[in-house]
Amino acid sequence: MSQSVNVNFRMDSNLKQQMDAICEELGMSLTTAFTIFAKKVCREKKIPFEVSVDPFYSQENMDRLRRSIAQMESTGGTIHEVNNA
Repeated sequence: MSQSVNVNFRMDSNLKQQMDAICEELGMSLTTAFTIFAKKVCREKKIPFEVSVDPFYSQENMDRLRRSIAQMESTGGTIHEVNNA
């Protein structure tokens, strides 16, 4: 049998309370939930759910929005179409 070790990390207290409540409803401890997560990561060699960034906040889109704002401000705010060029 493997030796157990302690793993410490920080999380928002409200998030932990919510997680504790859900784990309790499922009949498991927070330790059990994270152990299940860790085993799944090791078995699949990936995070077992999609992790992504909202494309709205991509650098490309932010640059396009800044150009559009500058164009609108330079014409007195009368732009009806945005030129993506």
